[in-house]
Amino acid sequence: MCTSHEHEHDHEQVETAQAGAGRRSFLRATALLGAAATAGVTLPTAAEAAPTSASVKASWRPDTDSRRFTLAVMPDTQYLFDGPSIDKAPIEASLRYLLEHGKDENIVFLSHLGDLTQNGAKPEFAAIGEAFRLLDRRGVGYSVLAGNHDVNSSTDDQRGSSPYLDTFGLGRFKGARTFGGASADGYNTYHLFEAAGREWMVLALDWRLSAKGYAWAKSVLAQHPHTPVILTTHELVVEDDQLSDYGQQLWDRLIEDHDQIFLTLNGHYWPAGRATRKNAAGNDVHLHLTNYQNRYFGGAAMIRLYRFDLDRGVIDVETVSPWILGRAAKGLNELERQEIELSGDADRFTVDIDFGDRFSGFAPVPARASRPVSKLLVPGTVAYWRFDGQSDGTAVSGTVRDRSGRGNDLTLVTVGGGTLNWSSDHHPEQPGHGSLEFTGYKSPLKGAYLRTVDGAPLNSATFKRGYTIEAFYRLPADWDPDHNAWSGVVSRTGTGGAAGKTADDPDEPLATLSLSNDREPQWAVRPLNQEGIASNWGQETPLETWWHLAVVNDGKHTTLYVEGCPVVRNPTATAVGLTSVGLPWLLGGYEYAGKIDQILHGRLGDVRIVERALPVTSFMNH
Repeated sequence: MCTSHEHEHDHEQVETAQAGAGRRSFLRATALLGAAATAGVTLPTAAEAAPTSASVKASWRPDTDSRRFTLAVMPDTQYLFDGPSIDKAPIEASLRYLLEHGKDENIVFLSHLGDLTQNGAKPEFAAIGEAFRLLDRRGVGYSVLAGNHDVNSSTDDQRGSSPYLDTFGLGRFKGARTFGGASADGYNTYHLFEAAGREWMVLALDWRLSAKGYAWAKSVLAQHPHTPVILTTHELVVEDDQLSDYGQQLWDRLIEDHDQIFLTLNGHYWPAGRATRKNAAGNDVHLHLTNYQNRYFGGAAMIRLYRFDLDRGVIDVETVSPWILGRAAKGLNELERQEIELSGDADRFTVDIDFGDRFSGFAPVPARASRPVSKLLVPGTVAYWRFDGQSDGTAVSGTVRDRSGRGNDLTLVTVGGGTLNWSSDHHPEQPGHGSLEFTGYKSPLKGAYLRTVDGAPLNSATFKRGYTIEAFYRLPADWDPDHNAWSGVVSRTGTGGAAGKTADDPDEPLATLSLSNDREPQWAVRPLNQEGIASNWGQETPLETWWHLAVVNDGKHTTLYVEGCPVVRNPTATAVGLTSVGLPWLLGGYEYAGKIDQILHGRLGDVRIVERALPVTSFMNH
């Protein structure tokens, strides 16, 4: 953090304390206080700070495969380590929080952003160095870096020896599981950790890089060309959407041309702020300033939790004070109550990142190869249709062959002059690398669909022992519920009335896997043992996204799956088989009262029907 004359305007912008933390903050704080009361997060005495033999032996083991993990960030702690007023309690509380919540938060790493101390003096470093032994004893991965108060601020990373380096130099990190290496001067380090099934890097850089420092950083990035990088340094962002002069230099000389760097973290200035810039590859780099030393008790070693969720494509950021949380049971003073958890927009927010897309320039995920038909013909397969091997835009004509060899071939039916075309677009987990593009329209009815040929064995099948029906589909941006709703993905023709089952609507088809006006998949059928229609409902499926559906009946009950996940509205009533009147099945078409009523508007990928219940692990998207 800068001296007061460097930061005069920032003192005039001290953030208003977040006294009204809101319901979410209250609930989270309450939960943490409960954990503190039962898990020992409360402020420890000096004697309690020493680990037990059991805790020494217990090593740090984050879940490296989980697609949800947390990076902890600690900014300027300098006021806690200022000459005669050294107070280790707040930082020890934060470090203990990481140990206590490491498993449930899946905390993989801690990054300190510099200005560990106020004066860079040996006693100050001795105190904070001892505090960090809490992590050393458990093998927790962490990084530190020198801020301007930790070293002579007029020097760069070629300054030579210092109390900082004596405490947090190579000797401390050598042999640590996450330590990758250090520059020859010792002031720049890189750290590698495993999370979400891949390697990540924290590149921790000195307060001021020399030419040698820049060269070293570039060499580290070159040695790890496929590793996403979080760059930490003491100074970079000065306020929202603004870099400092040195921060601009870092951007120009290092960050902009290295696409691997997707996130930067720095302290030094206050209040907290953010910037986003496009790098030379045209990708966003998120640059975050976090510093709370201007707040009560010098920030009380407050920590930020960066919760990565690769499935949701977000980083959820939250700021908490474990030291104050741990004191709550004894009663908090007025300022502590305001600081227990920060809930302002600068302190709790979400960063949206499509990680696969963002990292594709330097670490593309190889596309899954097409799988041969033979691999999909599991025992009990009665029909398998796939639509690869044709040029984009080529019109479908004639017969589409059933690849199972069971004779359930498809023939083209056109309505109102509509066409059906081949496409190479497909679900990333689909066995066949192709699809059919349907262009159905409700009024006037127009399009083209496929139906099984007369005499196909599938037409009379009743599946008394169970079945699995799977399909991949994707709806385009111009899908309109007024003209495209209730089109069938896979349907069976013949009505309930024709089968002598007149409960509910007798004109509805005997079986249909359709998409509602809200793009919800619905499986509506008349089982052999029921007069009425049994329906399974999925949730709304967004446009321009490939989806996999599976309907599974084990001879007693039917379950609808979306992307291999069971939906909530699966009826519990016994359902046996499927009623048939010997008429064809349709792909992309839906009949009502025995006449074609709607045609799919979207793409349809591989479709498979198996005369038994398959486990999720045997679905086509596995």
